[in-house]
Amino acid sequence: MTERDAAADETTGATPAASYAAAGVDIDAGERAVELITPHAKRASRPEVLGGIGGFSGLFALKGNYREPVLAAASDGVGTKLAIAQAIDKHDTVGRDLVAMCVDDLVVCGAEPLFLQDYIAVGKVVPETVAQIVAGIADGCVEAGCALLGGETAEHPGLMQDNHYDLSATAVGVVESDKVLTPDRVRAGDVVIAMGASGLHSNGYSLARKVLLEWGHMDLFGHVEEFGRSLGEELLEPTRIYARDCLALIAEADVRTFAHITGGGLAENLARVIPQGLVAELERNTWTPAPIFALIAQRGRVEQLEMERTFNMGVGMVAVVAPEDTDRAQAVLTARHVDNWVLGTIKRSNDPKSTESGARASLVGEHPRF
Repeated sequence: MTERDAAADETTGATPAASYAAAGVDIDAGERAVELITPHAKRASRPEVLGGIGGFSGLFALKGNYREPVLAAASDGVGTKLAIAQAIDKHDTVGRDLVAMCVDDLVVCGAEPLFLQDYIAVGKVVPETVAQIVAGIADGCVEAGCALLGGETAEHPGLMQDNHYDLSATAVGVVESDKVLTPDRVRAGDVVIAMGASGLHSNGYSLARKVLLEWGHMDLFGHVEEFGRSLGEELLEPTRIYARDCLALIAEADVRTFAHITGGGLAENLARVIPQGLVAELERNTWTPAPIFALIAQRGRVEQLEMERTFNMGVGMVAVVAPEDTDRAQAVLTARHVDNWVLGTIKRSNDPKSTESGARASLVGEHPRF
């Protein structure tokens, strides 16, 4: 608008022409973001993917010699861990969290992850930030062996602050109908094997932020000796992706079921895959939770039960295996560089008629040096 046009508007009272950009949605920035993320989407692919970026939907040909394939789907997000990423302006790891939270749920039933679609909601599209996020998603998909089939980036001015965003995704996998892992495969005498977590993963960050940042006034950029790095770097450690490790375990051992340890903690998540009449007895003395858990518990005076219901406490995934396959299962995981140990056993319940799923897994003893 020229000075003469502005003067005319002041004289006539005319309202300047409205536009989508003036309302806060920058289509050009969105197109630039697509340009930046396209190479990442291309490297996170599989032979079954048809077409490319830019279509209205993603196409995936279900090839292979499946006898009776069952599709599995899982949707999730990253939660308030995103607040840490936004606070320190580091966005290249949360995409891995997003993938992990979805594909690690899929593999619990024995499904191989095939593809993932993401949804990114932003207050204002900053192409470089979106590209960092999608780079992390692509990294996670490559690690999980699934394709990044497509997604959506939506700009929400007025609803979200300019530097804020939220993430969600849906992953789809496949498993033969007679290979689906279900609770009814679990037997008394089975062995529970823990797979070590990489950190907090993507659960409990509302409590962690409250204790460490709001109450403790800790600096996200400050070095913490116990971690050997800054607090922010520790809190942004990506969620471990176990999908391929679990599939390798299924191929080599008699796996009854898995449990992905997320919100609700170890006992509550494992209880979801234990049938009525049985109970998983887990020994705390078999591992020491990482220093981040001790820091939160001590700084916030958080009771043990609350810690165990909120955080994974160092166990990200659990496998229940036939007792005769315990050594083989551990050898497979060790060969894949997955920290693992025997966590407990499956026993008959003292009250076999109990329908309380929460009573189907319990932690006993104390952690050493915690």
